[in-house]
Amino acid sequence: GADLSAHLWARYQDMRRLVHDLLPPEVCSLLNPAAIYANNEISLRDVEVYGFDYDYTLAQYADALHPEIFSAARDILIEHYKSLLMKIDAFHYVQLGTAYRGLQPVPDEEVIELYGGTQHIPLYQMSGFYGKGPSIKQFMDIFSLPEMALLSCVVDYFLGHSLEFDQAHLYKDVTDAIRDVHVKGLMYQWIEQDMEKYILRGDETFAVLSRLVAHGKQLFLITNSPFSFVDKGMRHMVGPDWRQLFDVVIVQADKPSFFTDRRKPFRKLDEKGSLQWDRITRLEKGKIYRQGNLFDFLRLTEWRGPRVLYFGDHLYSDLADLMLRHGWRTGAIIPELEREIRIINTEQYMHSLTWQQALTGLLERMQTYQDAESRQVLAAWMKERQELRCITKALFNAQFGSIFRTFHNPTYFSRRLVRFSDLYMASLSCLLNYRVDFTFYPRRTPLQHEAPLWMDQLCTGCMKTPFLGDMAHIR
Repeated sequence: GADLSAHLWARYQDMRRLVHDLLPPEVCSLLNPAAIYANNEISLRDVEVYGFDYDYTLAQYADALHPEIFSAARDILIEHYKSLLMKIDAFHYVQLGTAYRGLQPVPDEEVIELYGGTQHIPLYQMSGFYGKGPSIKQFMDIFSLPEMALLSCVVDYFLGHSLEFDQAHLYKDVTDAIRDVHVKGLMYQWIEQDMEKYILRGDETFAVLSRLVAHGKQLFLITNSPFSFVDKGMRHMVGPDWRQLFDVVIVQADKPSFFTDRRKPFRKLDEKGSLQWDRITRLEKGKIYRQGNLFDFLRLTEWRGPRVLYFGDHLYSDLADLMLRHGWRTGAIIPELEREIRIINTEQYMHSLTWQQALTGLLERMQTYQDAESRQVLAAWMKERQELRCITKALFNAQFGSIFRTFHNPTYFSRRLVRFSDLYMASLSCLLNYRVDFTFYPRRTPLQHEAPLWMDQLCTGCMKTPFLGDMAHIR
């Protein structure tokens, strides 16, 4: 037993030295926050038509907008009007340590008890195609942050004052209050009053659009925002002649139903934004259209299939239907990506993650030793591994960690990001780093059975699955 224990610790020390040698300082900072990342192979040479959402795509907003939305929705809620916030992975499992009731963390044991002795969320409870199921709503984009914060604060207030409440009613009232901020135009007013404060990277948006037009690309805009708001924002970023860059401009489109409901016709707006009565038989450059539907859009423009690339920030409302039903290429704008990559590039993260991988491989390899002293060593390694996972998680966010990972698994969000987008990037300005005929090649990501040279294999000197001889006693 003592000899085995010493042997295990010797392998542990060998592995630590190897990990240190494998990660010189220059290995860090390899990822570029301004890069574009590919889920699917796509050549921009084949793309003839570029489409864009407006909010958080053409127009990037400062974080200062979030407290404004939160405060206004809180005031609306006060005047007029079993709930958990948690992080779920791609396999429908709750990441323990990320469940909150109000502002208070929920113990892991209670989370498991709530779901029948498991961390798993049944399929029937999970989000449907557009991110909302019968009992779970997926918060999906930057606009969700004020809503999540308000929901947590209200629940915390009710619990702190021992007030009884129906969770469904509370959720509906909070959601309605957030919606009213948009419907009443409050958010539009704040941005219009101080565009320098709220709109980011306007000059870069202008550079992207101008470059595409200069290379003969056709552009269109489909947004749920009203014309007056879009017009002021685009004038600020691009100039008074911004409409000449676009072949088609559609406002108040009512996505995602725009992509599926054939019944809503296009209406033309005049220069003052008033609705016209003309029957729409073609979509003209320089004109503004309201509502409509994708089927009429395809019929009138004949822009179909993979020669169209559309960018948006919401995987469901902007991208899912276009990719799965209509075969367009899609680009997801994920502003949080820039910060996450900067964290990944730190030496602390690189060493923590690499050592986790190595330690995991050592645990898998050495679990065949089951004497009492060896089990103590393995338990110590398991404890260290869990501590490392928590440290790595906290580098991104103390409560929820990375938006892309739940420890080793992809998040529910990540799985849909891969499914609904060909490309993803922190902002539209990332396009400026690539030629307009550039081809994006996704790297081959090894499947588990393909036995690549993972870090734990390098460190333990074995393939990922222990040798059959070592496993014989289990059989």
